Amino acid sequence: MQRTAIEHKKAIFLMLACTLMWSSAGVITRYIHNTPSFEIAMWRSIFAALTVPVFLRITEGHSGFSSLRTGGKTLWLSALCWAVMFSCFMIALSLTSVANVLITQSLAPVFTALLAWLVFKRNIPPRLWLTIFLVSCGITLMYMFDVAGHGVKHLLGIFIAIGIPIAAAINFVILQHKALNSTLHNQTPINFSTAVMIGGVLSAVAMLPLALPLYVNLHDFLLLAFLGIMQLGIPCVLMVKAARHLTAPETALLALLEVIFGMVWAWLFAGEQPGPSTLVGGTMVIGALAWNEYKGLKTLSNTA
Repeated sequence: MQRTAIEHKKAIFLMLACTLMWSSAGVITRYIHNTPSFEIAMWRSIFAALTVPVFLRITEGHSGFSSLRTGGKTLWLSALCWAVMFSCFMIALSLTSVANVLITQSLAPVFTALLAWLVFKRNIPPRLWLTIFLVSCGITLMYMFDVAGHGVKHLLGIFIAIGIPIAAAINFVILQHKALNSTLHNQTPINFSTAVMIGGVLSAVAMLPLALPLYVNLHDFLLLAFLGIMQLGIPCVLMVKAARHLTAPETALLALLEVIFGMVWAWLFAGEQPGPSTLVGGTMVIGALAWNEYKGLKTLSNTA
């Protein structure tokens, strides 16, 4: 996939913005007191699904919806991945800590790199493997010594959270695969933003039977609207745009910043204070990501 240094920089900036918005989920959820987890997942997905068409209509006009006709099975597979991520995240968050959920979902780069290797039959650059190793070490350090959950409830939350990185890895590879095909065949790239909308609908439909009867009050409703619009709908659409100019492993690695930001917000505003190992491990993650992106930009600049 041909990428210019400018496009790459813009994609990195978009991903940073996405992770900042995504990271607000944990701390905001802690202020929702009267709404059960399945209902939280349902309302959040509904608002995300409603946000996408409005955002696309404003930014891209009617062309933003063309993928509904041309996306085919791939669009629906991507939508299913979004639905799994939307649902698993909120349910897991109700069972265990913000840190446990975020750290579990940070396995996405490892799953993505392996899946990309299997699908594209290409060697992953050594620096990317080294980055994945360093990130994994940092995450492991954080998990083993500070934030590992205890008891069946926490274990169930972590088990459900594993669905997030698996679905994310599949989605990242789908986006890159379609982008490569479009480039090779000189076709207009499919806008997978509509997959976010469909994923929100699928998640809401799946959660509805489990959410009844509904308990949401005005306070929680407003927080859920914020989650669906600002924390989920808009950043997911921006991530789709950024993924056009990033490799699947790069997208997954940058998305890891959500882990760090989310734990900081939970520490500052929800009283979930990280221990020293979490701080050291988080520093390793950020350092590895920064080094990887610096080397990637330097390589692009040298080949431009």
